[in-house]
Amino acid sequence: MRDYFDGVLAGDRSVLGRAITLIESRRPDHRQLAEELLAELLPHTGGSQRVGVTGVPGVGKSTFLDSLGGLLTARGHRVAVLAVDPTSSLSGGSILGDKTRMSKLAVDERAFIRPSPSGGSLGGVARKTREAMLLCEAAGFDVVLVETVGTGQSEVLVAGMVDFLLLLLLPGAGDELQGIKRGILELVDMVAVNKADGDSLAAAREACASYLAALRTLRAAESWRPPVLTCSAVEGSGLDELWGRVEEHRRTTSANGDREGRRRRQRLQWLRSLVEDEVLGAFRARPEVVRLLPELERQVMEGEIAPALAARRLLESVD
Repeated sequence: MRDYFDGVLAGDRSVLGRAITLIESRRPDHRQLAEELLAELLPHTGGSQRVGVTGVPGVGKSTFLDSLGGLLTARGHRVAVLAVDPTSSLSGGSILGDKTRMSKLAVDERAFIRPSPSGGSLGGVARKTREAMLLCEAAGFDVVLVETVGTGQSEVLVAGMVDFLLLLLLPGAGDELQGIKRGILELVDMVAVNKADGDSLAAAREACASYLAALRTLRAAESWRPPVLTCSAVEGSGLDELWGRVEEHRRTTSANGDREGRRRRQRLQWLRSLVEDEVLGAFRARPEVVRLLPELERQVMEGEIAPALAARRLLESVD
């Protein structure tokens, strides 16, 4: 553990990568070592700006992060990108496409990119992303960008681990505005319409006005009103203003206490989710459950028994 501890604190990207592999491991001995390592490093965490980036597939999240990350490293920041890849249904491994799409950032000495398989977890957010974030902070990265696969409940989950949630959208309002879930707009701290270049520039500006009107209606009473901007990851336009708004949000929420309050709530939710995972794992490992579960699952699938009754029988079996 001492080698991991010293290497992470020294900002060694190779050791950091191995440390993240350690915390992702499901082996009991690795798990114990990972918990000890996190406990030792905890006093050195918490100093980064944590930004989540989400959006539908094809909106250009990886290209956006490559451009934004390059802008930030050029300004002296150390940037870590935790890119959650969809898990392969065949091998169970990560597709690892994000690192190849972030070609400039991948060779930047002030950056660290970690593609991690989602593992089929809810919303596509890797179960160990929070721990990986802490390791990156201990390694001296002052900006941590978390990219989600942008499906299901990923926005809700990533909002529970970052200081700032950015939603990337495509040009063209109309039907697209109708397709955005109200819950997502209630979570985000900023909306950016990407690919605002060439023939799409006019459509991007129109979409920007539509999203801004929607947010003014939904978030009128809040101290922070999420801005809506246009940008082009390919051209690099709009990124300066975008990051300026992120820094403005940090200053505002630090001054009024919202930033620390948000992190306190996130830590509590993290505890509760870990407890739920442990309890569920222990329940599934009980001999009575192992014996009954396959037959009850078959009966539920065949419509022979109601799911509620099957669940009650499982719970009663461990009384």
